Amino acid sequence: MYSIQSLIETALKEDIGSGDITTDNLVAHDAGGHGVIVAREKAVIAGLDIVRRVFEHLDPKIIFRPGCKDGDTVMDGGIVLKVEGKLRSLLIGERTALNFLQRLSGIATHVRLYVDRLANKKVRLVDTRKTTPGLRVLEKYAVRVGGAYNHRMGLYDGVLIKDNHIAACGGITKAVKHIRNNVSHLIKIEVEVSSLDEVKEAVKAGADVIMLDNMDIGRIKQSIKHIDGRALVEVSGRITTKSLNRLADVGVDIISVGALTHSARSVDLSMRIK
Repeated sequence: MYSIQSLIETALKEDIGSGDITTDNLVAHDAGGHGVIVAREKAVIAGLDIVRRVFEHLDPKIIFRPGCKDGDTVMDGGIVLKVEGKLRSLLIGERTALNFLQRLSGIATHVRLYVDRLANKKVRLVDTRKTTPGLRVLEKYAVRVGGAYNHRMGLYDGVLIKDNHIAACGGITKAVKHIRNNVSHLIKIEVEVSSLDEVKEAVKAGADVIMLDNMDIGRIKQSIKHIDGRALVEVSGRITTKSLNRLADVGVDIISVGALTHSARSVDLSMRIK
């Protein structure tokens, strides 16, 4: 698995290349300075430690002073953090630091909108694998900062039998039976279904979690009634903030939303350097 440090190094190499020809020719090696990152809109902040590590990679003696903590809401004009050190390092690391912070804070801010809609509901809101390639570990961290939960991290840490697996195995029953014989008894088995007949087959096959994919509210109610507590019920597909409460109120256990990550926009933050 990749590390966060390797992500930071890759991002810096991508931006710096053979050198910052502007900064290198304008700023003296021994010049010092300080920078302030300010919010240009209301945002839930996520990624402060990543920013610190970006600047420390360029200048190990950097002084980092956060003005808030991950998960805090900062208003328009609010100070997110202050950083002091070599002026070259601040100028060179500015964009990479902001790219991480704006993206992760954007996800956390977007997720918080969904979480606030579900205030006091028992249902669990989770993300999906619809993340930016290479940034999954960070984006899923931002989801947690926003107040939601993670689904499986990847293909390696959870069983989810989807429609193409079912087609490849010749049915839900065969797929569940085969995987039961090949994975640890500690691993839960989730099956994706799109019809009431498939729900019935998944229940009979002994699925631990049944994902109702792109079902209307009527079929979801029918499915929950048939499952009757014999498996956890997850719903997914075309879910919006407006449909959250209705889904929570019919009795589902989990709501998975790919939009938590793939539809979040970066928030507006800027860095002033002196």
